[in-house]
Amino acid sequence: MLLELFESLRDFTETGGIVLLFIGGLIFIMWLLILERVFYVHGGHKAFKKQVISTWMARTDRTSWNAEQIRQAMVSRVSLKLKYSLPVIQSLVALCPLLGLMGTVTGMIQVFDVMAVSGGGNARSMAAGVSQATIPTMAGMVGALSGVFASTWLTRTAKTERSHLEDALVMQRQD
Repeated sequence: MLLELFESLRDFTETGGIVLLFIGGLIFIMWLLILERVFYVHGGHKAFKKQVISTWMARTDRTSWNAEQIRQAMVSRVSLKLKYSLPVIQSLVALCPLLGLMGTVTGMIQVFDVMAVSGGGNARSMAAGVSQATIPTMAGMVGALSGVFASTWLTRTAKTERSHLEDALVMQRQD
């Protein structure tokens, strides 16, 4: 079972060319970062948010200008922790289709090499180059689309959580 999986993966990689390995590695790293952020949002963030809220509520001064600056600093720290690796994830998402395009170019170079050697348009001899041109493009687009959805969700969640924290850290009115 496991051997068949590795053989299928090897055949797919051979069909798509060497660029497919780079795209696969990029997607793997991107999804590791995405999953780390998802686990943080559902786990560590809640504890950190509770700690920040309890620290704020324990303050006696919640009315002065200094208290407002401390409140903003607390909100900023939480926001930074929420957005920790989002720029890297978004960069990897943008890089996926570019690597797919590089696979397209290398595949088309192979097609032109075959055409130059064979002297014609033999479809069977060009098939390997065409698959090396299309499979990396597909893989890059699939990786980018999945990453776009995940990074959009993480960005929206970070904004929502920041807003909720700002609402929770209320300033007391001076009497």
